[in-house]
Amino acid sequence: MSNVDEAALLDAAAGHRSLLLLRGIAAIAFAFLAFFWPKPTLFDLTVLWGGYSFVDGVLAVTAVIRGKAGPARAWLGLIGAAGIACAGAVVIAPQELGAHLPAIVSVWAGLAGAMYVWVALMLRKAVQGGWILALDGIGIVLFGLALALWPRLELPAMLWLTGWFAALLGSLLVSVSFWLGASS
Repeated sequence: MSNVDEAALLDAAAGHRSLLLLRGIAAIAFAFLAFFWPKPTLFDLTVLWGGYSFVDGVLAVTAVIRGKAGPARAWLGLIGAAGIACAGAVVIAPQELGAHLPAIVSVWAGLAGAMYVWVALMLRKAVQGGWILALDGIGIVLFGLALALWPRLELPAMLWLTGWFAALLGSLLVSVSFWLGASS
């Protein structure tokens, strides 16, 4: 862990502060729709998730295009491409994707959460308040584990679990965005 340039990592994170804010707002909007969509179906949830994946992917790709060269740019590019690919899969085969949605989202959550925790560990010496990012990562991993352990959740339970996860993720992303603004 000592070979990571903490200042460069913090600079890269601060450079994507607006991305974190927009991703947080998108997650909160997803949560709002998940909670208040009248009588949603699995198809509706799949399309909603595809829309969120598209928005998140486009925001990440936009940050890559505008950003500085470096490892953060490559990771953002992969995250953006994955989001856009997931949205494309929803357009091409929404029924098939919906049948496997909990497993797909579970894998995404496990990988994304692990990355958040890794970044928080890398930043722990450089900044105070990195616990927010670590908490976010742990929450994402726990959400992924919940979906993995209960892949056959009834739709209302899956909808509420996903909605609460999106609300917490969005809140934490917005918090990290403001925290980065205060620390720079």
